[in-house]
Amino acid sequence: MRSKFDRALEKLHTQLVEMGEMCEDLINNASKALLENDQELAHMVINNEQEIDNEEREIETLCLKLLLTQQPVARDLRQISAALKMITDMERIGDQAEDIAEIVTQMDVDDTLKQLPLYQMSEATKWMVTKSIDAYVKKDSALAENVIKYDDVVDDLFSQIKGALITYITDTSNMDNKDHGQYALDLLMVAKYYERIGDHAVNIAEWVLFSITGEHVH
Repeated sequence: MRSKFDRALEKLHTQLVEMGEMCEDLINNASKALLENDQELAHMVINNEQEIDNEEREIETLCLKLLLTQQPVARDLRQISAALKMITDMERIGDQAEDIAEIVTQMDVDDTLKQLPLYQMSEATKWMVTKSIDAYVKKDSALAENVIKYDDVVDDLFSQIKGALITYITDTSNMDNKDHGQYALDLLMVAKYYERIGDHAVNIAEWVLFSITGEHVH
């Protein structure tokens, strides 16, 4: 019985990694669509987000099956419970990548965007998502803690972008352009979605620590 349970648990780990890779791809493609003003790629991100929703349902079904048909010991129970929590955050990461793509379909990119560290912010959030899942599979509490600490990097990038956009909005040379305020708000929303992705990665890392230690500390 234990070998059968271990195989099912390994399948759970594999599917979590696959879902994490889906999230990483969506973030990457949404960022590329933004930076290159690629409308076709933005629409592809919007269409592909449904795959993450489907993966969430599959993993949820597997977790419930493990809970109902097996007799997991305390450590296994923590892993399964953490996985159920993690997939909720991963699904929301997919939603926010989709939100970024939707903004791309409604805006015209200019050189202002290239002056902002949005690429660095997207790379930072991708790293956090990837490493939080790695920490779960490897049962690596130190890596999970590093993900949590790295959120400060994302928060700092958000503050930089917000400050730059405030300067852009208040620049009198832009006042003749009636759309410049809306453009700045769109970019601020994009940065906020990246910041939220980082927050969800932190949540995942916190559940990883719970799966290892049995304690969930915000």
